[in-house]
Amino acid sequence: MKKTILTTTIFSVLLLTSCKKEDEKVPQEIDKVKWIAGEWENKSKEGILTESWERMNDTVFNAECYFVHGKDTLHNEKISLKQADNAIIYSPTVKGENGNRPVHFKMTSVNANELVFENPKHDYPQKIVYTKITDDSLVTKISGIIKGKPYSESYPMKKIN
Repeated sequence: MKKTILTTTIFSVLLLTSCKKEDEKVPQEIDKVKWIAGEWENKSKEGILTESWERMNDTVFNAECYFVHGKDTLHNEKISLKQADNAIIYSPTVKGENGNRPVHFKMTSVNANELVFENPKHDYPQKIVYTKITDDSLVTKISGIIKGKPYSESYPMKKIN
């Protein structure tokens, strides 16, 4: 009898300690980009650029991006940042471009302050970089080749919420 109770107890302890608790989360690669969440803005004489990022679940962030001049929206895009296995894919969909389908950029580098996404086959940009300067400021840089020449644009942004 003592042997059966001891065996059952050992088996129960092993079973309980080897099973993942329901509320435990497995660390996700996408957790490295969580600092991008929030609303970011760039004000210039040309207009106001706004990117609003929200975490949707354990593997997806979504954003809406607008460039407004006066009352006119000059640029509108939706961005999805998804973890698929160990890869993170940045997929902007720009209204009126690419048949309203997303273009996919693979994350090629990530650290505590910088996210780099690349798609060398895309016309422009081929590279998108988010660099965190402080908790409430970042710079977005898009770059690539236009008509055979290197070109880039940078947008310093402030967190507004």
